[in-house]
Amino acid sequence: MFNTLQALINRSVDIRQGEGAPLFLSGFYYFLLLCAYYIIRPIRDDMGAEGGVENLAWLFTGTLVGMMILHPIYSAIVSRMPRRQFIAVVYRFFMVQLLVFYALFQVLEGVSEVWAGRVFFIWTSIFNLFVISVFWSLVNDVFRPSQSKRLFGVIAVGGTAGALTGSAITSVLAAGLGAITLLLVSAVLLEVAARVSRYLSDVEQTLAMAAIADEALKKDTDIKDLEVPEESMVRDQVNTKQTEVIGGGMFDGVRHVMSSPYLLGIAALMLLFTVVSTYLYFMQIAIVTEAVGDDRDARTQLFANRDLIVNAITLIVQMFLTGRILRWLGIGISLALLPVISFVGFGLLAVAPVLMVVIGFDVLRRAGNFAIQRPARESLYTVVSRTDKYKAKNFNDTFVYRVGDQLGAWSYTAMMYFGLGLTGLGLTMLPVSLIWVFLALWLGKQYKQINSSTAQ
Repeated sequence: MFNTLQALINRSVDIRQGEGAPLFLSGFYYFLLLCAYYIIRPIRDDMGAEGGVENLAWLFTGTLVGMMILHPIYSAIVSRMPRRQFIAVVYRFFMVQLLVFYALFQVLEGVSEVWAGRVFFIWTSIFNLFVISVFWSLVNDVFRPSQSKRLFGVIAVGGTAGALTGSAITSVLAAGLGAITLLLVSAVLLEVAARVSRYLSDVEQTLAMAAIADEALKKDTDIKDLEVPEESMVRDQVNTKQTEVIGGGMFDGVRHVMSSPYLLGIAALMLLFTVVSTYLYFMQIAIVTEAVGDDRDARTQLFANRDLIVNAITLIVQMFLTGRILRWLGIGISLALLPVISFVGFGLLAVAPVLMVVIGFDVLRRAGNFAIQRPARESLYTVVSRTDKYKAKNFNDTFVYRVGDQLGAWSYTAMMYFGLGLTGLGLTMLPVSLIWVFLALWLGKQYKQINSSTAQ
């Protein structure tokens, strides 16, 4: 029975021999990170509300400033330490800060506690993007392009499960242990994640040999004829990657993004995604408030049901369809699916800005992002240099992401100020979504060309 179930899972997710352990470790690693974040996310949101809803926009601006400060520091660490060391340093840096916040919230009260809560809100928003970016940088460094199409969707399942688990932990334990005590649980999970990242590096050679064997089968070559020289070469490559210092300067990420059309295209992809997401978030809040009114319980139930549907769809698609979609459609078309959904969704909102339309649109958009867009976007980095996997990617994932938040939030506010209604706001996103579609297709073409040239 177990063997039959295992065989069914292997066929569903298309795991090749030698990929099982790295795939499990990657999924578990992602589980730990998102579990750690979703434990503290409700605490962050509560502190943001306590500090005043009218101040939230400034907290987002503070997050952007924090990104501007922290990214060069991170790049400097990457330039001076081998991979094993700087990944551990990043996670333990955030872990120590969690312990500091725990201690502060034990002694502060009144206005001081409110201001500490605002700092914690900004810190958590930075923490989330940084630790996830470092995770995907390592995964992109360890997995090869052909493996990313098959396996990144399965790895994402671990993150979805971690998000659900973290939310459940806070929901169940916050009342009994106290919300602030859960910061310690999150810190422990970060330490475990740092250790798992080392185990993932330990099985990198096995994963690389699996990719070589897979390529040999595709070329109808006997892997036995290639095993000895290829294994020796791969072992040397892996040892070099794990021990060498990437080098360079603290602003390499910025310079490389600005000088590379491919990396700049990925930055633009991230920017458009966040602008569109922010617009939809604000439109959703306006429509839900108008439909439900001031009934906080009804709003909470509505959003909870929405999240439940999103997570259910995401898990099913990630487990059984993401890998196939990325292989069958290719990276470009897979990336274009979300902007197409956005184009149709905003068009419907322009015609009918009502509750069912905005909730249905948000469910499809979020599930499409988690299940398809994110794995496809991460695959784009598998064909770039190691420097760009850790520096340029981090710049795009953190600073560019928050710039998109700012552009979306303030431009939406400006358009509302000038009297543009929900219909007009929906129409403004149509050309943005269309540009996003063409950019996704162009990036897919560039990815294919770069991958083909590096494989030769």
